[in-house]
Amino acid sequence: MQITRDTATDANAIVSCLAGEIRLRNARYTSSLIVTRDAVVADWRHPPVAELAIGDFAALVELGPEIVLLGTGARQQLPPPALYAAFAAHGIGLEAMDNAAACRTYNLLLSEYRAVAVALML
Repeated sequence: MQITRDTATDANAIVSCLAGEIRLRNARYTSSLIVTRDAVVADWRHPPVAELAIGDFAALVELGPEIVLLGTGARQQLPPPALYAAFAAHGIGLEAMDNAAACRTYNLLLSEYRAVAVALML
């Protein structure tokens, strides 16, 4: 068996996650965004975490991920329980964490070829 390193050059891997800035391989973002392997939704508009609803993720749900990682900024904040239920009704898992953890987890799941999306609140 030959083992080779996959650098995921065609994927939207996150190379840097700083306060107020996310860098992908070929782009830099300073406002909230949604990222999947094949798509970037820049300038994602959203309410505060406590007011999030499934409608705030309409563009993301259309992309059909199996899991969504919600980065809630520098600290983890939990969204309303109804949001978890709404994602589950669409067959999508939802996990909330701070942005740094969301970026690390996204890259890991991306390397495993999972259908993952990350929504980062900057």
